[in-house]
Amino acid sequence: MTANFAGDSGAGDDTRPIVFDLAPECGLDTVEEGANYHAVVNGVVDYGVFVDISDSVSGLVHESALPTTYTVGDRLVVRLEEVKANGDLSFSVPDLDAYTTEPIDHQPSIDTVASLAAGTEATIEGEIVQIKQTAGPTLFHVSDTTGIVICAAFEDAGVRAYPDVAIGNMVRVSGRITTHDSAIQLEAESMDALTGEAENRAREEREASIEERASPDDIEPLIDWPAFEPIHEELRSVATMLRQTIFEGRPIRARHHADGDGMCASIPLQLAIENLIASVHRDSDAPQHLFKRLPSKAPFYEMEDVTRDLNFALEGQARHGQKLPLLLMLDNGSTEEDVPAYENLAHYDIPIAVIDHHHPDPEAVEPLLDAHVNPYLHGEDYRITTGMMCVELARLIDPSITEDLEHVPAVAGLSDRSKADAMTKYLDLAADAGYSRSHIEDIGEALDYAAHWLRYNDGKALVNDALDVDCDDPDRHHELVEFLSTRAARDVDRQLNALEPHVEHERLDSGAHLYRIDLDDFAHRFTYPAPGKTTGNLHDRKVKETGEPVITIGYGPDFAVLRSDGVRLDIPNMVTELNQELPGSGVSGGGHLVVGSIKFVKGRRAAVIDSLVEKMANAELDEELTTTLTIED
Repeated sequence: MTANFAGDSGAGDDTRPIVFDLAPECGLDTVEEGANYHAVVNGVVDYGVFVDISDSVSGLVHESALPTTYTVGDRLVVRLEEVKANGDLSFSVPDLDAYTTEPIDHQPSIDTVASLAAGTEATIEGEIVQIKQTAGPTLFHVSDTTGIVICAAFEDAGVRAYPDVAIGNMVRVSGRITTHDSAIQLEAESMDALTGEAENRAREEREASIEERASPDDIEPLIDWPAFEPIHEELRSVATMLRQTIFEGRPIRARHHADGDGMCASIPLQLAIENLIASVHRDSDAPQHLFKRLPSKAPFYEMEDVTRDLNFALEGQARHGQKLPLLLMLDNGSTEEDVPAYENLAHYDIPIAVIDHHHPDPEAVEPLLDAHVNPYLHGEDYRITTGMMCVELARLIDPSITEDLEHVPAVAGLSDRSKADAMTKYLDLAADAGYSRSHIEDIGEALDYAAHWLRYNDGKALVNDALDVDCDDPDRHHELVEFLSTRAARDVDRQLNALEPHVEHERLDSGAHLYRIDLDDFAHRFTYPAPGKTTGNLHDRKVKETGEPVITIGYGPDFAVLRSDGVRLDIPNMVTELNQELPGSGVSGGGHLVVGSIKFVKGRRAAVIDSLVEKMANAELDEELTTTLTIED
């Protein structure tokens, strides 16, 4: 601000003319014709004098408009007479005896992250969502109403730039737009934390923009299925949550059951989420840093898994300045067994969303969840698979991937042996997209086989090719599926042939067949298929052979896998009763009503199995009740 100008009558005299004193950074967009400005002479020529009214705004006072002579450095008041078409400014010198000086602060033109282009100067306003200190610059991730960009601020090597700026601050950053590793980056020349009205305005604009952008498009499900309608509404809410999470720059960590349905749920979501992350961030590496997909072998969230996830999240926060992630549980996470893991996360700011179709314990888990979608909560059951739900969720996040996913619900349904009436529509949809039923079945087998050998690795490239999602070579997909499914069938036959002579059979009083097999003694170990898959395939063979109600138990030293067709079981309730009747047996587990797995103390195996058989013998027959899933132990 300029002070003590000759003729300045001071603030408070509203009858005096106003002379504007421009901040040095003010540009041409700040001035207007007919207004008066404080100026400094920067050059004298035969036809007049050139004057500066800011560092970047200059013009000519023609000799005909000069009341006296001036030299370089003289101060005077000028009036802007004209802004010419070519950008030149023409000034005069007004006859002012007294005036009021009004300072004009610099109000830069605010650019958007989406509009940034390399080689230009820009100023953006947004929220700091991540701060990473490197051996060179400090990298500030700034989120505005259109996206997120890295702002690199340079001090001495490894020294934190702008130490007073923290995550969550609203800032104004100015500098030059460059590229780094092919990504747009702003090299910060200035960074100021916004305060007061400026902060409130910028924050409100950003939050309003995120709320508007987070709302998914109004798209219809792939098929008309009345039972799915209330679930679809809940999926819209989860899609809004996930989209908002991405716009806010928070990472997402997805855990899914390591089987066909789990991969049919997680792979479409990975594609949709990574696509949206890529559209939001000007950093091409953002998708791989902000989304992680991890398979889980157990049918619940184990303490081992949650401890790994929590440690990874805290390391990401400490080393890379990331926010703590949102946890997305897929084809898993609805039961009381998940509670200890969720309670571990409750100490931290980690939202949890669950999409699952296993029989839930809502009273136990929902106080710890931010979202819970499960068909049982709408009077439906496991025949609506997680893969079916997550394909629709992925489409709500990114509708552009719809054509890539039209076959996936059918793969999920056949992988989990869904008997839903809608399976016919899903298979027709897949057929229209070029996938026969036999090919869909082979894809499911290939996914199960790949998941077994991948163990705790997500195997993104391999499983995407097997599922034919984001796969750029159709021939490779077909060759891979044929190879994996053929190997899976070979290994299943080998396993069942080894078991068959040792399967125990009895006819229960209800008329159901009961088959038992000691997997520890008679199955090939540490190979495909695993105990759950082995029991499922044995069960399917016996159902086909008898055409009657069948129960199959495959057990090991401390676990049992249970399958049932045509018998009305309630495995979660059996687990509760076994704990009451056999104290000290440590029974845990569950799954679906008629298919699941349990664990117990090794020394109590005989008592647990005998009690299970007794309960199954008393179960009612139900010819309409059929199993739909294979649960890995």
